[in-house]
Amino acid sequence: MKRLIYQVYVGKEVPLYDKCTATVAEYCRRHSIDYKVQREPILRIRPNPETNGRSRNAVERLGYLPIFEKENALALLGEEYDQVAIVDSDIWIRDNAPNVFEHLPIDADFGGVVERHLPITRQYARKLDGYSQAQYGDPQFPFMNMGLMVMNASLRQYCPESPAEFLARPEFQKFVDGRGAYKWSTDQTLLNTWIRSCGANVFEMNWHWNALYGALEDGAIDKAHFVHFFLKDHLRSQDPEELLTIKGRPRV
Repeated sequence: MKRLIYQVYVGKEVPLYDKCTATVAEYCRRHSIDYKVQREPILRIRPNPETNGRSRNAVERLGYLPIFEKENALALLGEEYDQVAIVDSDIWIRDNAPNVFEHLPIDADFGGVVERHLPITRQYARKLDGYSQAQYGDPQFPFMNMGLMVMNASLRQYCPESPAEFLARPEFQKFVDGRGAYKWSTDQTLLNTWIRSCGANVFEMNWHWNALYGALEDGAIDKAHFVHFFLKDHLRSQDPEELLTIKGRPRV
């Protein structure tokens, strides 16, 4: 069984990302998992200039949208690897974390963690209602946080084309362009919409695999295998291990 963890870390260096990706590299070594970190853009996805709804800075800052670079990993699924996990560069892995691939059933195509099913605070739950309504038209939509995606090779039957061709599907253009409510969306809305409609067997993984720092009830983060520091604007200059020892941790 050939397994890969794929990360994207493009743009300027960030101390938080350096420390988080180092834990992922060590995790892969410990579990004999291949590891690849993409440091340069490949797809360089840009919105259609005639229908672009994103801010000018979002596109021109790097000349492309880095949020869609993770989909490069789809090309490696089935061709080179039986299982691939895409892990965001702001996810920190504990030393004793078990092998994530062993927690995705063989008959599942895709695995992820539903944000709403984490032990989240009431305040964050209220935010999710508004976000879910805007992105999916349903305040209770069970969207997955795509900071962690675990995939079996069987998923490729639902996306057999190249990553660039996959993202160029006409039904995805509104997400790439950031039209209307999707102006600030990442690939998360696109992927959640696709994965729930394409016919794939989707498996909900335990929340321990993608614990959102600052959004959980007191004490919950200490039980997590993978800690996701998803508030980049607040945490980029911080040390993840120091953050995890703070009493009265930040709340979203």
